[in-house]
Amino acid sequence: MSSGVKFLHLIRPFMLFIPEISNPERKIQFREKILWTGVTLFIFLVCCQIPLYGIMSSDSADPFYWMRVIMASNRGTLMELGISPIITSGMIMQLLAGTKIIDVDQGLKEDRALFNGAQKLFGMLITLAQAVVYVMTGMYGEPGDLGAGICLLIVIQLFIAGLIVLLLDELLQKGYGLGSGISLFIATNICETIVWKAFSPATINTGNGQEFEGAIIAMFHQLFTRNDKIRALQRVWSGRQDLPNVLNLVATVLVFAVVIFFQGFRVDLPIKSSRVRGQVSNYPIKLFYTSNMPIILQSALVSNLYFISQMLYRKFAGNFFVGLLGIWERQDSGPGAVPVGGLCYYLSPPLSFGHAREDPIHTLFYFVFMLGSCAMFSKLWIDVSGTSPKDVAKQLKEQSMIMQGHRDESLQRVLNKYIPTAAAFGGLCIGALSVTADMLGAIGSGTGILLAVTIIYQYYETFAKEQAESGSLTPF
Repeated sequence: MSSGVKFLHLIRPFMLFIPEISNPERKIQFREKILWTGVTLFIFLVCCQIPLYGIMSSDSADPFYWMRVIMASNRGTLMELGISPIITSGMIMQLLAGTKIIDVDQGLKEDRALFNGAQKLFGMLITLAQAVVYVMTGMYGEPGDLGAGICLLIVIQLFIAGLIVLLLDELLQKGYGLGSGISLFIATNICETIVWKAFSPATINTGNGQEFEGAIIAMFHQLFTRNDKIRALQRVWSGRQDLPNVLNLVATVLVFAVVIFFQGFRVDLPIKSSRVRGQVSNYPIKLFYTSNMPIILQSALVSNLYFISQMLYRKFAGNFFVGLLGIWERQDSGPGAVPVGGLCYYLSPPLSFGHAREDPIHTLFYFVFMLGSCAMFSKLWIDVSGTSPKDVAKQLKEQSMIMQGHRDESLQRVLNKYIPTAAAFGGLCIGALSVTADMLGAIGSGTGILLAVTIIYQYYETFAKEQAESGSLTPF
């Protein structure tokens, strides 16, 4: 028995203490899945609005400010940590499995259960660790002023909220609902941000009088209240520096359309049954073969690096090595700090083509990092998610399916020509689209838009599949 399996066996004693959602004992109907998905989303949205009890202040620089939309978190609420612990634990376990540091046979039921249990255990430990770090670094007030009891209470609230997110995600993935909790929460958060930036009725004093935050509302307000209609239109189109512009909305819609267009790119490999004569079908290999997983893993990596860098910079601002990791500067507007030097600066996106021209080295570094990391994570994901050529060939053989025009033993060789290429090239395309969306100024960041579109498209395909299986045209 390999050392990797022995490592997984170390998790076995803890499985009794890890909360788990049991598998459904019957087939869950489509209507029930929609109901459970709605209940899950409702619980998440309620937790996003319940403030943490006992905090004194949440006005300090927010280390997750730039990643909150993607990580589905909300400052100062029970959803402070969002899905970050789940994504981080998943990334660690998948990397350990992909690099063969731990040996996991996904074909064995016991190995799958232990692997999922280890991933959940790491998620709980990361939730606890992040909660403690948040409290001890003064995110909610100085620990000495709060007192040990309140500090412990805040940590408990964050831990329980993180556990709720873990269980909600597992509830959907076990088949009670549609998709996964992670995807649902990310898409909801990003869509909420886009709608708010477009139609927010909040007013802000910009120095030129009160203006509405929402780009659409601001456009109509400017056109109806300003005498110079041309200048008013120019301002709401692209002239508001710190507020959403109509151009940002156009860029967002454009990115949505381009990503949906690329979703249709695929290669259909003809396969036939070796048992049933005349049974022919296609095995589709999409351009986005690994869907949005590369960008999710890349976001988790960057968000954790941002978090560590800001925590270190707050305590050791003058240290040379801390400065190499990242130098941060507080914004005049907004609760977040921005990286102005170090590695974190070069991993942050240029926010416009103007910024890209001003610092081409930063732009080139970020472009190479995005494309390289997305391609790497995409290729790595197929090896640990059961979608590699070897895994697909095994699944097809178990279903007695063979490739038309090829011998049975050449099935894996044919898949090797397509799947790794689709994974790597799809990852490159996702990275390139994310960079382009950032430069165009798309609302919610390029990464966020890509996640939202791919998740919504996945739900569209899931709805279509579920309705086809149930034989109904409507879910109700």
